[in-house]
Amino acid sequence: MKTLYLVRHAKSSWDDLTIEDYERPLLSKGIQRAKKVAEHLLKRGVKPDVIISSHAVRAYETARIIAARLAFPEKEILIDENLYFSGAEAMENILYGLDDKLKSVMLVGHNPDMTRFANVFLQEGEKIDYLPTSGVVSVLFHSEEWQKIMLAKREIPFVIFPKTL
Repeated sequence: MKTLYLVRHAKSSWDDLTIEDYERPLLSKGIQRAKKVAEHLLKRGVKPDVIISSHAVRAYETARIIAARLAFPEKEILIDENLYFSGAEAMENILYGLDDKLKSVMLVGHNPDMTRFANVFLQEGEKIDYLPTSGVVSVLFHSEEWQKIMLAKREIPFVIFPKTL
């Protein structure tokens, strides 16, 4: 079995329009929601073997908040620039490159890619229009190989919309 957690970064600031998009920091509201989501993940027993984040400040800050609550070492968070607006196919390729010893992975990135990739796995009637900031989609694959997850039977253990917590 393999588990994927798709996490959209927390709410970020648009206050300073002079900084590059990838440099935008989290708002205090975003930090609080990310902490709330991290607490919920902890209660669900989520323990990713690896956390891979976009290099964007808002995504990495979100990954750090979640990692801290889940007792995942911050220094072990991996950065992959392909999580920064590179499309759902790039996320698929990241997963295909994982070592099969890893049972669970958390990807922290951006919309619209997170929503599009999540909808690849969600059934009709479950599909989402928009994964909100700090939202999480969990996918459980009945496969022992990351290379075969797209063909594997799958379940959706949970979808988190922070406003509902």
